[in-house]
Amino acid sequence: MARDLYQEVTDKIVAQLEAGVAPWQKPWATKQKFSGAAYNAVSGKPYRGINQALLFAPEYPTAAWMTFNQAKDIGANVRKGERGSLIVFYKPFAVEDKNAAPDANGDRPSKMIPLLRSYVVFNVAQCDNVPAKYQPQAIDEKPEAERHAEAERVMAQASVILGGDRAFYRTSDDTIRLPQPSQFESQGAYYATALHELTHWTGHAKRLAREYGKRFGDEAYAREELVAEMGAAFLCASVGIAGKLQHAEYIGSWIKVLKGDKRAIVIAAAAAQRATDFCLGTTFENSENGDAIAA
Repeated sequence: MARDLYQEVTDKIVAQLEAGVAPWQKPWATKQKFSGAAYNAVSGKPYRGINQALLFAPEYPTAAWMTFNQAKDIGANVRKGERGSLIVFYKPFAVEDKNAAPDANGDRPSKMIPLLRSYVVFNVAQCDNVPAKYQPQAIDEKPEAERHAEAERVMAQASVILGGDRAFYRTSDDTIRLPQPSQFESQGAYYATALHELTHWTGHAKRLAREYGKRFGDEAYAREELVAEMGAAFLCASVGIAGKLQHAEYIGSWIKVLKGDKRAIVIAAAAAQRATDFCLGTTFENSENGDAIAA
């Protein structure tokens, strides 16, 4: 029987959500590389999209990972009995476009479709004899003021209005509304909320054109909130701010969506990664060593 990667990924995320854990969210500060986001120890690149959730592993002291062959290539070895963790990525695959008109020879043109592929990676803590250059190093954390200034720089793209007792993004006038920073329990909590709303802002028709949904409880609304939660987590990691789950009450609706559509979490994570890239002005190319996924 063919392996169903979408179902495997979905089952893992649903199990964590049912346990009350949002696996893309790290609500603590860290002095590790990429603010504790999972990265490949050999290439030095961060994992992206759904792979950040799949490699949520607070049981390990490091966020550095590598494949079995990568460990072997650098003279390290995975300890006997250790179990690896699944990551996935898309690889373009050419297939016949059956909806296209055939040419004079009766042949139809091909089209590219995304094929989900998998890798197994191991945390550096599961390996022995890892050379020093690949061992994760503690880094000097930027002062809080610098991290907050970076969050302000990212937020400056949008029109933000402060005041009131609610946080929301309004499409009609393309504005983000937030309470005053002093109303939050901390500056970090303010920016975590602000970056959640900024992720919503990226979905406007003149930017990334996502479907928002009309009301709490409908499927499109739940999907967009899932994108916003993940996008905020990715943005928090990028600026070095501890993340915070904004809407725990949505977990039930997320589980319902994921159980009804095994592709939903991968699609949502890819949308969140696109939103993050848009906010940061970054580009990234997939590679076949498991470094990335971006649908």
